[in-house]
Amino acid sequence: MYLTEDADDQSLVRQCMAGDPASFEGLVQRYQRVFFTLAVRMLGDREDASDAVQNAFVKIYEKLHTYDPDRRFFSWAYRILVNECFNARRARRPVEPISGDLPATDNPLATLEIEERRQLVRQALLALSFEHREVLVLRHFTELSYDEIGSTLDLPVATVKSRLHSARQRLARLLLGMEIES
Repeated sequence: MYLTEDADDQSLVRQCMAGDPASFEGLVQRYQRVFFTLAVRMLGDREDASDAVQNAFVKIYEKLHTYDPDRRFFSWAYRILVNECFNARRARRPVEPISGDLPATDNPLATLEIEERRQLVRQALLALSFEHREVLVLRHFTELSYDEIGSTLDLPVATVKSRLHSARQRLARLLLGMEIES
């Protein structure tokens, strides 16, 4: 699956570099949703996430000539997105909680319980350090393998596993209310 996407990505990059800027739209369409999801999980705010993703795509386009085709395009572009998320955090306005869409159900109590659990997970995820949140999001929300996370973050697989283990333990403690982080 990833080999096909990598080949498609490289083809689109080549076309764009050869003077067809419209081919960049294919890359945007492929990664816009995943980048937005990652940015929301990293920043905890949809507006900031939208701005970060938009800025990231502008920078990706501007720096396309620096892309090394021996690496995965996703990994290279993801690093640009992460930098934009860091920039957004530095310039952050006061944060309001993420408003979630309530699932449709015939049982209002079940709907309320689901939304409360989602809110608790969001709060706990945002309480983690950026490094811990990053590996959790890549593993559980984008379903990347340890090798892919290592490649994306430029980390050894052992560090990815260690960081993910620590992140899961910290998240569990936060969700169980054993620890409050300020």
